[in-house]
Amino acid sequence: MRRAIYPGSFDPVTNGHLDIIERGCKLFDEIIISILVNPEKQPFFTVEERQQMLSEVLPGIDRGGCTLHVDSFSGLLVQYAVAQQADVIVRGIRAISDYEYELQMALMNRRLEPGIETVFMMPAESYSYVSSRLVKEVFQLGGTVEGLVPPLVEKRMKDKLTRK
Repeated sequence: MRRAIYPGSFDPVTNGHLDIIERGCKLFDEIIISILVNPEKQPFFTVEERQQMLSEVLPGIDRGGCTLHVDSFSGLLVQYAVAQQADVIVRGIRAISDYEYELQMALMNRRLEPGIETVFMMPAESYSYVSSRLVKEVFQLGGTVEGLVPPLVEKRMKDKLTRK
């Protein structure tokens, strides 16, 4: 069985993330979507809210027999991957700037844990410019994020903004 970890902030989960998960299901038997808990950052959504949203949007994914789990972690990714008995870390890359950063991380992870591979996946062209950071910025400035995030996520973003 090939188990992969797909780590990220998922703040919020975008259609680009879901595209990577769906295509990852063609390669792996199990994917653990792992939310990084980073106390240094001020997230838009709590870890619990992100876990709930991911759990609610994942049933719409074409899994092709792949099992999906949502989890969270803090600390070193490779230590988490070892604890989860994962073979692979999946990272989405959109541009060369992503690649440079992700390559450094992948090489460090390989040095720390040579038994875990990193696989880079590109999202569909229609999502190649979409990042959680950009989605939040556009949304908070009054722009539309329709088509960039699942409708449920867009609704939760609107609800959260009206509560602030």
